[in-house]
Order: sequence, then structure tokens, then C-alpha cells
Amino acid sequence: MRLPPIPPDQLNEDQKPLYNNMKEGIEKHLKGFVSARQDGALIGPFAPMLHFPQFGGPLWAHTMALSEHSTLPKPAHEVVILVTGARFHSRYELYAHEHVAAKAGLSATKIASITAGQRPNDLTPEESAAYDVAAVLSNGGQLPQSTYELALGLFGEQALAELVYLAGTYCLISVLLNAYDVSVPGHEEGLG
Repeated sequence: MRLPPIPPDQLNEDQKPLYNNMKEGIEKHLKGFVSARQDGALIGPFAPMLHFPQFGGPLWAHTMALSEHSTLPKPAHEVVILVTGARFHSRYELYAHEHVAAKAGLSATKIASITAGQRPNDLTPEESAAYDVAAVLSNGGQLPQSTYELALGLFGEQALAELVYLAGTYCLISVLLNAYDVSVPGHEEGLG
């Protein structure tokens, strides 16, 4: 880990409002995984966001907009994040969203296959479309017309836009996690 988590009592004036906003958003939208140390310092992508609030703040606001205005079915939402995390081999992203995906109703078999970089053969039509869109976009390709039209027919224009923004957002979060060598919660964060 290249940037240490910042305990709340060590936050500067630019970091404090972001920290408070993150704590509130995490408690509301991102439950089921470890996101803070015992001393309150945020871990995962939240630590690098706090180190650079001029960049982390807008990224956090964007991430919250995707959570607060979500219309995608929750399992499809999590498929997008798992596909992206698997593509970038982002350890914390996969750790966190394996938990969230299970709570959203994805089976352990589907989660294991997706995180291993494989496409499960028992995806629902919505999960399948989400997988295909996320796989193409996270690999840097242009979305084929047939894939676009299938997703558009299943989700509609608004939810498809959400899916595209979600894939892009979690590509950025994966890059952030990988750049700062953020692992799963444990010894480095003072948790084990």
C-alpha cells in the first residue's frame, strides 16, 4: 500500500468534509465489507481519494450519483463491477463487491466465475447483457451495435447509460486501487 489510511483526527480542512460525506455514503450504499480501520481511517479506494480531495471529491460525487440514481437491477449492477474488477485484477474491488454481489442475489458460482475472468453460462438475460457490455468496455473496445441494441432493449436508455458510466467509473476505481497497491483488508491496514 503506497498511501496510508488517514485517521480522522489527522485529516486536514480539505479532507474532513469529504471524509464525512464518504462515511455517510458508505453506510448508506456500500455495506457488507470492511471499509475502515478501528480508528476510523477509511481504506480501499477511499484512502487515495482522501489524500487528493481535489480529485477524490469529484470521483466520490460521481460514484454516489450512480448509487443514488440507480435503476439497473442490483445483480446486473454488481456483474458490471465484478467484470471490471476481474479485468483489472483489482484485489480490493473484487473483495468488496463479492460481498455486495452475494447480498444482491448473485450465486457463489456466478461470483466465482466472474471474478476468475470467466462468463458464467447461467446468467439471466439482464446479467448477461451487463456482463457483455462491461467486458467489451473494460477491454478498451468499442461496443458492438448488436450488444448495444440488446442492452438497450433490456434496460432502456437511462439504465444503459448508467451501465456504461458504471463500467467507466469502476475502470477508474480499479486503476486507482492498482496504482496505490491497495489490497484486501488485513495487516497493512492494521486490521489483522
